[in-house]
Amino acid sequence: MLRSDGSPVETTLAYSGLDQVVRPLSPFLESISPEERHALLTALGGPASTGEGADARTPDVMTVGSAVLALLSSASRTAPLVVTIDDAHWCDPASLSVLAFVGRRLSGERVSLLIGVRSDERLAGFDGRVPAVLLDPLDDRAAGQLLDRQPRPPLGGSRARILDEAEGNPLALVELAAVVGTTADVMSDAGPLAVPERLEGLYTRRWKELPAPTRAALLQLAAMDTIDADVALSVGLPEAADDVWRPAEEAGLIRRTARRVRFRHPLARSGVYYAADFDDRRRAHLALAARLADEPDRQAWHRAAAASDTDAAISVELEATSGRALQRGGYAAAASAFQRAAELHPDPHESARLLTEAASTAAATGDIAWVEQLATATRSLTEDPDLLARIAVHSGRLTALTARHSNSFTRLTTDAASFMPEQSSAALDLIADSAVVAYYSGDDTHRQQVATLLDQCPPEFRQERTSIFIDSLLAPRGRRRQVMHAITSVTVGPDPARLTRAGISAWLIDETPTAVALFDAAAAHGHPATPLPDPLGGAIAWAYFERGRWDDALAVCARITDLGTAARLDHAVACAATVEAAVLAHRGDTETARERARDALTLIDPLESRSVYVAARRALATAAAADGAYDEAFDHLRMTFHGDGSPVHYHASYPGIADLAAAAARTGRTAEASVVVNRTADDLAGDTSPRLAALLARARGLLLAAAGDAAAEERLSAAVADRSLAAWPFEWAQAHLQLGEWLRRERRIAEARRPLRDAVDIFDSLDAYPWTERALSESRAAGVSSPSRSSDALSTLSPQQQEIVRLAADGLTNREIGERLYLSPRTVGSHLYRSFPKLGVSSRSKLRDLLGP
Repeated sequence: MLRSDGSPVETTLAYSGLDQVVRPLSPFLESISPEERHALLTALGGPASTGEGADARTPDVMTVGSAVLALLSSASRTAPLVVTIDDAHWCDPASLSVLAFVGRRLSGERVSLLIGVRSDERLAGFDGRVPAVLLDPLDDRAAGQLLDRQPRPPLGGSRARILDEAEGNPLALVELAAVVGTTADVMSDAGPLAVPERLEGLYTRRWKELPAPTRAALLQLAAMDTIDADVALSVGLPEAADDVWRPAEEAGLIRRTARRVRFRHPLARSGVYYAADFDDRRRAHLALAARLADEPDRQAWHRAAAASDTDAAISVELEATSGRALQRGGYAAAASAFQRAAELHPDPHESARLLTEAASTAAATGDIAWVEQLATATRSLTEDPDLLARIAVHSGRLTALTARHSNSFTRLTTDAASFMPEQSSAALDLIADSAVVAYYSGDDTHRQQVATLLDQCPPEFRQERTSIFIDSLLAPRGRRRQVMHAITSVTVGPDPARLTRAGISAWLIDETPTAVALFDAAAAHGHPATPLPDPLGGAIAWAYFERGRWDDALAVCARITDLGTAARLDHAVACAATVEAAVLAHRGDTETARERARDALTLIDPLESRSVYVAARRALATAAAADGAYDEAFDHLRMTFHGDGSPVHYHASYPGIADLAAAAARTGRTAEASVVVNRTADDLAGDTSPRLAALLARARGLLLAAAGDAAAEERLSAAVADRSLAAWPFEWAQAHLQLGEWLRRERRIAEARRPLRDAVDIFDSLDAYPWTERALSESRAAGVSSPSRSSDALSTLSPQQQEIVRLAADGLTNREIGERLYLSPRTVGSHLYRSFPKLGVSSRSKLRDLLGP
């Protein structure tokens, strides 16, 4: 059993909750990698965070989370582990982010994570897919049984009043029953009172009745910011066995173990703390601070709690605390310390500076409301343009990650305009963020406004690399040559952020190989030291997907999902979900693909984020096509274009044009598809990419083929003629398959075999199981022999995979299989799509025929 208890005052201490979990596992630290060990000890403020030669990078959630996961996995080999986090709503945000990361990866480990949280709280990182048990209030019968088991069961009117007041809260039932007959005024109060307030009052009265030495010890315990037994002894509190605690224990305020004294309930701590007057609380905090010289962060917070007025010295101490928290990756703790330091500093300008630091740091947590609060406080203190520009840039970057793009766009463009020309550098950063929002929204008006703002920016401040980035976001088709020339001519350097931006620009203009090379270079330099996903991180995943590096795309999605979930940035999570859905659909796990695509659609407003909407529809269409449901596939793809054939999104809609034509050809809906294909041909005339030209040629060829027009061959052949298109392997394989299908149907069997063999090889290398099966079927029809596969292959699967396959053949969904086998639906899907090629099937629908009754 590993336990961590959240504490209201401990929320400002980065990784304090995680420290409680990890500390008992110190004997296993040597079992994890040096990099993971260093990251974990650095985050916890241990000895690894200093010293010559130490890695100075701030540990991020992913690295610390990987270290904790490895540590738990190692320890669980000795015995199964249960990790409990109680009062998690009071756990520090950095710890919650790591625990959320770990919790999503415990499948297959002998580790369980149990979290206690108030039902009205939402924990960052723990989304709706986490299994939850809601503890409802006790019903009248159970509440009555609990009252009957108390030492002095209440009767008559007192019993009725307690049942009414407690509203099924077990703690309230026990506590209110305990005071009947001892505190008469409790039951004579007129009107209902909120149970927590009443209980806090009960604890307060109990404290006031205790002997003075016990009250003093309890107040100091209540003022502490940790329940750590060693810290309690170091600050001079009596040992747990000391008789001074006995009256408090008998009063039901505390529980004692051999080494630790704990309050029975957070309300008991609150009642004791606020029962004392400010001077008593101040003396308690000062006494604690005096004994914590070797723990400067705790000491600074206790000195701050004792402050009755502004104090520059304490403000400096808290600023130092912020710096140490940032070194450990504790952004929320650092922002809180900066904020409190600002409140305590007597100089308004220094207060404004510290609030700016607080807002900039809080932006890394994803808490937009907090950043806005700090920004408003800063503006009330200063008109310093540098501070105001800095705070606008940091909050603007966070704003660009939100799903409400209409609001964020107005805010970003207004701020950008206000800083020109005096703060043009800040204005340019805000224009770039506005361009990101314009891309996501797909709103033509937004793009025009950004272009106008960029034209207003003085030429001397228009940094070439930022202008390139903005240009590629606004008009990836019309300025393709200029953007590519600029990318190749500008020295990007080793900065991961610059490499990533250049890669995104390359991807936007369909230079995917260049984009992937730049993303690889950025990854080689390490991830940026920020807990937020890149504003256009989905582009990185899409580039890897298009390049055929699907596992790399999923790895990028996992990082975006973890960071986005921890920071409550639903739009980033939705972006990752669409790429994940696309990979799963192409690999044949169509059920999970649909689930992830629908997850994305629930997280965004289609009118606010047309790019994600289109990507989700394309993923749903791929899943439908993999299952042979071509009418459904066409419906999804048709929704990525307007009625007149214009694109719903000026960039994301076009790559689906060939798939739309393919679905139309199989369903006889070629007239509808022609409207879109013809409009797309008009839109893409001129400076378009070879990739889009090939997709359009294939779309036209498929429609001609459906009409029996011999001109189809020229179009379909054009889509495979340029070997540079092999950089998009799945699309390249589709082009070969569709050319081979046309040639076979024209009875040119010998000519069809080569493109069909190429299609099989490419699809097979990608693990694109449904399409491999389709290409194999066409190849066999063309007289190309292929290895026979049978249900004997079932013996090559692991026992767990065999059970999953059998249940899937019986018609159970991934979620139903997961519930039966105690696996996540995603793990079930992973096993299935890895089993399909071994069994020679392309989808779960064919498992029943393969395995038999």
